[in-house]
Amino acid sequence: MSDALQVIAFCCQHCAYAAADLAGGLRMQYPPEIKVIMVPCTGKLDTLTVLEAFEKGADGIMAAG
Repeated sequence: MSDALQVIAFCCQHCAYAAADLAGGLRMQYPPEIKVIMVPCTGKLDTLTVLEAFEKGADGIMAAG
């Protein structure tokens, strides 16, 4: 990973990911340091997945449902 700040946003496919997708469709912008990852349900987000993101260089994690 680069030296730039990176935040991983794990987004529920039924709620938050749909909102992020709609924002993209409306040409709204958010910082390029935020990487949106679709997950089936944030309630099922595995702790090991979050820890792996930190191991790979993420500076922050967001779980949005």
